[in-house]
Amino acid sequence: MGKYNASMEHFGLALAGSVAARTVAAGLLLALAAGCADQQPSEQADTATAAAAPPPVPASSPDDTVTPVDNIDQATAAAGDLSLRQDAPLHYTVKKGDTLWGISNHFLRDAWQWPQLWYDNGQIKNPHLIYPGEVLTLVMVNGHPRVLLSEDRLHPRVHEMPLDQAIPAIPIDAIREFLRGPRVVDKDEIQHAPYVVEFTDEHVIAGQNSGVYVKDLPKNSAASWSVVKIGQPYIDPDSHETLGFEAIPTGEADLREYDKEVAEMMLTRSPQEVEIGNRLLPLEPESFKADFYPHPPAKPVEGRILSVYNGLSQITQYNIVAISRGSRDGLDPGTVLGIYQTARKVSDPYDDGKVALPEQKAGVLMVFKVTPRISYGLVMTETRPAHVLDKVRAPRSSSR
Repeated sequence: MGKYNASMEHFGLALAGSVAARTVAAGLLLALAAGCADQQPSEQADTATAAAAPPPVPASSPDDTVTPVDNIDQATAAAGDLSLRQDAPLHYTVKKGDTLWGISNHFLRDAWQWPQLWYDNGQIKNPHLIYPGEVLTLVMVNGHPRVLLSEDRLHPRVHEMPLDQAIPAIPIDAIREFLRGPRVVDKDEIQHAPYVVEFTDEHVIAGQNSGVYVKDLPKNSAASWSVVKIGQPYIDPDSHETLGFEAIPTGEADLREYDKEVAEMMLTRSPQEVEIGNRLLPLEPESFKADFYPHPPAKPVEGRILSVYNGLSQITQYNIVAISRGSRDGLDPGTVLGIYQTARKVSDPYDDGKVALPEQKAGVLMVFKVTPRISYGLVMTETRPAHVLDKVRAPRSSSR
């Protein structure tokens, strides 16, 4: 790694800055389970590329000077634009149930600055993962505060630990229900998707264990499919572009007998009533690898909140929102955006006309699923009420 000042010995730990860049996003992995499958092959490739991008952490050098932090005032005085907390711990032991976002909040007022704080010496094969029991230490690297992984010399870290044991980037429970929730499809996907033409028992609606007849099912296709109802279109409120359509899951169906005209299928799951005309789409995977970490957008971007999962009107912490920007706009899993209340106009009590009020920051969200035109984010913090059509863009540092 770099040069370690002899005084580092008082830690009783060998600091392995290598692990630093492990910007822990690995956990989101379950959470993100929903997010990937709904995308077409081109979208999946886009998402995979984004998730695999290396973290923009400060590059290490053999000439780096790493020294201990004796008191937090020393570190905050040298933090610059880094929003280091006045009560940041000098050491932190990772616990089961922790998230990368939560750990970052122990050290920073702006958790999305984690990549600037995390120090990596490049010695760990997969630096994106952090595990319970590991110790994070606040140090000074070339005069700047950084956090790196410390390893007990008697119990060195096993570098190849299972991915599913790493802590997640965001709370898994907050998005668990979303994993089998709505997905985004385009007009072409809808037009070419198989669809329910009738029920085997001639009912008007059907549920689990009911038989259905499906038209246009491809030959030699998968045995299991997702049944969806096509919902509202997602329309960009600024450009008026149709970004896609909401596909709401109504059930899952298994193939019983194939025929090139009409196939017979059985509903194996039905969270909603299945209706004639519902479309069939490939099943989404239960989970997928998503080793990302919180970071600001790579380039300037501004969009709007299009909807809130479960149809809520007011947005609060841990709500899932759809936003009008996607991978084509530079977003990827882990991108953090500020939420800003749409500026209101109020009547002037003394003059005719209106007075435009300034925008107010309402919170912060982290993107965990992307498609080319639309992304889904989890609201991580809420400072005031937010609503559909509020703006999202790069967050402002609280150190400024």
